[in-house]
Amino acid sequence: MSLLKAVIAGCIALLLSAVTALAQYPEKPLRLVVPFPPGGPTDLIARVVAVGMAADLGQQVIIDNKGGAGGNVGTDLVAKAKPDGYTLLFGTAATHGINISLYTSLPYHPVKDFEAIALVGLAPMALLVPQGQSRTLKELISKLKAEPGRGSYPSSGNGTTNHLAGELFKTRAGVDVLHVPYRGTGPALQDLLAGRHTFMFGTLGPVMENIRAGQLVPLGLMAEKRSAVLPDIPTMAEAGLLDFVGGTWNVVAAPAGTPREIVERLNKAIYKALADQNLAERLQALNVEASDPLTPAATKAFIEAEIVKWREVVALAGAKVD
Repeated sequence: MSLLKAVIAGCIALLLSAVTALAQYPEKPLRLVVPFPPGGPTDLIARVVAVGMAADLGQQVIIDNKGGAGGNVGTDLVAKAKPDGYTLLFGTAATHGINISLYTSLPYHPVKDFEAIALVGLAPMALLVPQGQSRTLKELISKLKAEPGRGSYPSSGNGTTNHLAGELFKTRAGVDVLHVPYRGTGPALQDLLAGRHTFMFGTLGPVMENIRAGQLVPLGLMAEKRSAVLPDIPTMAEAGLLDFVGGTWNVVAAPAGTPREIVERLNKAIYKALADQNLAERLQALNVEASDPLTPAATKAFIEAEIVKWREVVALAGAKVD
C-alpha cells in the first residue's frame, strides 16, 4: 500500500471512529460542574436538572461543586476542559452575564469559550420590605423621596444581582438610598428582618417562609408575569415601575469546540427533562420557572443580550472587583 493510500485509509478510520463515538454518546457518566458550594440555590437547581438529564441520556450526571471567586473558578475549569461532552457547566447570571463586566480580569469569556446548550430557567427577584414599613411600591418610593439619603438596602456583596438590582431601582425610581454589602444573603436578610434596612432585592426561594409568616412583604416581582407559587405578588409593572425585569437564571454549557451533534443531543435531553411535570414542579418550589425550549443558538443569543444588559447596570453601579 502506498503512503498516500495509507494516509487516506487512516483518515477514513478516524472519521468512522468519531462518527461511531458520537452515535453512542454518552458512553459514560457526565460531570456537571456547579461553580458554587453545595446547598446553595444553584446547587439545588442543578441537582434537580441532573436527575432529569440522566433519565433521558441513560448515564449518571454527577454534580461536581467547584466554588470560588464568584463562580469564576468552576467556570474557568470547564472552559479549559476537553470538549468531548462529558464535562459540562451549570452556569448562572453571574458567570455568564455579570462577571465579564464586573471583574477587571476574567480568566474565561462567557461566549467565546463555551458552547451554549440550553437555558434551564429563570428566577425573578422581588423587592422585599420588613413587615410594617410600606404596603405598596408607590408608598415605599414616596417615603424614600421624602427623606433622601435616609433609606438603605443590603445585598449579598458588591456586584451581586441584588446589589445591581438596587442600583437600577435607585435610578429608575429616582431615589437616594445607601447600599450596604454583606458577605452572603443570610446576614443581609437577618438585618433586613431586624428592621435595620428599608428594603432588599432577592429571589423568593430563600424567603418563602418569611413571606408566609408575614415577616417580609414582597412589593413587586421583577418579571413579565406573576409567580405561580405566590400569585398575589404584583409584577413591578403592575406595582407602578415599568420596564423593571430581572433576576437570576441558569444555563448548561460545554467547552468551546464540543461537537454540534453532542450539543444538540444534550439540548434535547434537557428540554425533555424540563417538560416533565414533576420536575417542573420541583423547580417551581425553588422559585424557578422552567424555560421554554430554546435552540443552542437562541441560548447563546440570550446570554449575549444579558451581557449587554448587565454591563449597563454594572457601569451605573460603578462596581468593580479585582
